[in-house]
Amino acid sequence: METHKAKRVEIIIERPMVRRLTDALTKAGVTGYTILPVFGGSGQSGAWTREGQVSPAGGMAAVVCLIRPDRLDGLLDAAFAVVETHIGVVSITDAEVLRADRF
Repeated sequence: METHKAKRVEIIIERPMVRRLTDALTKAGVTGYTILPVFGGSGQSGAWTREGQVSPAGGMAAVVCLIRPDRLDGLLDAAFAVVETHIGVVSITDAEVLRADRF
């Protein structure tokens, strides 16, 4: 089966900023993403968890995109404009997809 090169971009961001991020991605021409809840982790400030939180507003979310390599710069510009002033991490990995027409 033929595969096609893609980039997987994962953006971990504060939950209240997800809408601003997805609006920026859409405006930049990103046609798809997946939003996942983040239940805890550890980073520069130490370990944290959502355990005991009444509202998801204090938590984090992961926004995952698969995109053609030639469209990566636009996505990163849009993501960085939101993430640079908030808690967040952007990672990029190489990926391969089966249906290139979807990205």
